[in-house]
Amino acid sequence: MSHTYCAQFVHVVFSTKERRDLIPASLEARLIPYLAGTIKKLGLDSLAIGGTANHLHILMLLRPTMRVAEAVQKIKANSSRWLGERGIQFEWQKGYGVFSVSPSMLPTVTAYIEHQKEHHRTRTFEAEFLALLRKSGVSMDEADVFR
Repeated sequence: MSHTYCAQFVHVVFSTKERRDLIPASLEARLIPYLAGTIKKLGLDSLAIGGTANHLHILMLLRPTMRVAEAVQKIKANSSRWLGERGIQFEWQKGYGVFSVSPSMLPTVTAYIEHQKEHHRTRTFEAEFLALLRKSGVSMDEADVFR
């Protein structure tokens, strides 16, 4: 083959430091397009971005030239700086979750991400994240997940 083809879709989840409500509602409408622009500048494609005051979900298509750890680090660093420039004392939690997504599940995951506010009326971020880990078969010690 003379070309490289890639369909590497990932669902990335990360929270604010100590899962505090640090993302003001007044900036959320501007943060999501900023994140989409950052992802585009990295040469990646965002399919859905959503979250609440204490965490974000991003569904994106990775390129074979970009490691997921590098992409997440750059997205978090740029958005943290952007929020800081708007007077927010801000920091993301160090870790994150990343889950592979089958192309057939893209509509389901997109809808899930776009309706985060509704999901979190009845479920905490912690419960949601643990459920994602369990559903994905990630080996973990629940006591250590949020340290």
